[in-house]
Amino acid sequence: MTKGVFTKKEPERNLLVHLGKTGGRNNRGRISMWQRGGGSRLLWRKVTFNQVQLGQKGKISAIEYDPNRNAFLMLVEYVNGEKHYMIAPHGIQVGDEIVCDEKTEIKKGNRMRLKNIPSGEQIYNIELEAGQGGKMVRSAGTFATIAGHEGKYTQLTFPSSEQRKVLSECFASLGMVSNPEFMYGRVKNAGRVRLKGRRPNVRGTAMNPVDHPHGGGEGRTGRGMKHPKTPWGKPALGVKTRSPKKWTNTFIVQRRKKK
Repeated sequence: MTKGVFTKKEPERNLLVHLGKTGGRNNRGRISMWQRGGGSRLLWRKVTFNQVQLGQKGKISAIEYDPNRNAFLMLVEYVNGEKHYMIAPHGIQVGDEIVCDEKTEIKKGNRMRLKNIPSGEQIYNIELEAGQGGKMVRSAGTFATIAGHEGKYTQLTFPSSEQRKVLSECFASLGMVSNPEFMYGRVKNAGRVRLKGRRPNVRGTAMNPVDHPHGGGEGRTGRGMKHPKTPWGKPALGVKTRSPKKWTNTFIVQRRKKK
């Protein structure tokens, strides 16, 4: 799927909302996220990640570009006039029909419970908790694979090679997320990065000692320590940041493998 398949139309006005920019600052005006600010003015698309119109067929009326994410969107229209933006699977076309139900046909774009999807199928937009909407596998060109069903859990293999168990009552969409060529794109100049709202990033070794643990020294000096640190003195680069107390840790069967 390439940009040539986009429908020549303006975004659906009722599904647009303007979000103000924070410039990486919190409610007190202090910078809480570095290298944020500027960027093009964007309108946020209200994307539906959960289940709507169970059992009703929806028709794909448009495939659109979304400036807020790397995957393409499809505009789904239902018989009662409702319209929803959803993440488009790779290979879907305008005029195709999709359906969300407890159990339905194995077809790209359809959405159903994990327990009704056979092993080996590719899925995306997966729920972590039943009824809360898709949380996982939503980036361009990604998909998870059904490894098997065991009791009330379904074992999934994720793009990171991690394997985990998810409740079989959760919903997922069939197929692979659109725009798989995104990973081969190149940022050709610094201006494109600034238009995305990302400001320049200064190396810690180029700072003064008061600003960063890597700072100081004469000339092009190294960081001067065995292991790199964050600006606040905590270990960085290659250190596990996932909390050992996270409640979903018990569902991880195999951690992702380092490449």
